[in-house]
Amino acid sequence: MEVQKVSSTLETVEEINEAGSRTRGGKYLTFFLAGEEYGLEILKVHEIIGMMDITPVPRTPDFIRGVINLRGKIIPIVDLRVKFGMEAADTTDETCIIVVQANGVQMGIVVDRVSEVLDIASDEIEDVPSFGSDVNTDYILGIGKTGGKVKLLLDIDKVLSSSEFAEMHAAALAAEASAGEEKPVDSET
Repeated sequence: MEVQKVSSTLETVEEINEAGSRTRGGKYLTFFLAGEEYGLEILKVHEIIGMMDITPVPRTPDFIRGVINLRGKIIPIVDLRVKFGMEAADTTDETCIIVVQANGVQMGIVVDRVSEVLDIASDEIEDVPSFGSDVNTDYILGIGKTGGKVKLLLDIDKVLSSSEFAEMHAAALAAEASAGEEKPVDSET
């Protein structure tokens, strides 16, 4: 009887693992960085906005471009090109900010251009190959293969480390606090 329970439990665990790998399939917002196509789970995307003035925040990592005021909410902005060690590029008419929810924090990511929303089936998503112990690929959810092309599917919750998230969140809070301190000057004469 105990052997049957163990066997049944193992089958259940295998089914859960298979279901977990199947859940990677779904809708992805695809975008370009340096000519390569990437994807984000659509459920993590709040909105796409055009480039706007970004207020730099001193003493933050280079990949944190600064913050924006989006309808009264201060949102930190991350430059994925810088974060991924890519060459900087000039802003174009297609450059935009994708506002996402990552680890409970709303943030924007600067991308070269948005492509489309794709429905990628789980059987079109491969696991990330091993590149050796020196290469961190935890932030890659999988590799999507659609239309004869390859797209790196990002796990936005893992693009930044926990310490980088803390720095970004602190920068946003500092910017919000300093914005709150700026009070209008009373114009009584």
